[in-house]
Amino acid sequence: MKSLLLSLVIAPAAVSLSSAVWAEEASTWSLGLGLSVAQSPYAGADTSVTPLPLLNYESERLFFHGLMGGVHLFEQQGFGLDVIVAGRLDGIDRDDFGRRELARNGIDRDLLDDRDDGLDVGLRATWKGTPGEVQALARGDVSGASNGYELSLRYSYPLQLGATRVEPGVAVSYLSGQLADYYFGTSNDEVTRGVPRYRPGSAVVPSLGVGVSRALGERWLLNGELGYRFLPDRISDSPLVDEGSGSLGVKVGLSWRF
Repeated sequence: MKSLLLSLVIAPAAVSLSSAVWAEEASTWSLGLGLSVAQSPYAGADTSVTPLPLLNYESERLFFHGLMGGVHLFEQQGFGLDVIVAGRLDGIDRDDFGRRELARNGIDRDLLDDRDDGLDVGLRATWKGTPGEVQALARGDVSGASNGYELSLRYSYPLQLGATRVEPGVAVSYLSGQLADYYFGTSNDEVTRGVPRYRPGSAVVPSLGVGVSRALGERWLLNGELGYRFLPDRISDSPLVDEGSGSLGVKVGLSWRF
């Protein structure tokens, strides 16, 4: 799968908790190792088990957390606004689909194209207060993969339990028609070759997750995340997608702060 190469240089989403644990520092570097286990929504694709180098940097102006980096434009009274650049690892090589699973859905795998990973640019607004944390994110593809965009809203409530930080959260994402069609539909070229036409159009994808981060002394940080995406019918009904209504992911990591 093409995304495997990029996966080797990203961190689990839970590593972002490290920036909260060490937020009092003027600037922070951390480096470590992690493991990601992700259930693919694509028909016949194997569950991926991927080792991940974890790289995290946070300063007054710049930040980098796994696949996302950017610039802090504004931070005051709990509100923050950032410009972000982020990778999108939703791509899949044609050969990573299951041939039999696709055939049951009326598709010859050899007639498909690869779905490429992408690069997004966007804006992120965050508010932190006593009731919890709200994050709004708008990001669009600039790599020419899908040429689509995603809007998301996330709420989380961090709990500090001694040296352990637990952060349950809920989120909802809006995928534009171009984005959903590219990754979960069939293209005009594929239809010309004989693949059934399917275009899910824009879709709303809710998700649940919980992140856990625990400081081990002054330098070590253990973190993990469990997340589940609920795929709407217009995506789960795609002939490219396995039967079921969601996908599960688990990530764990151990980092050292410099």
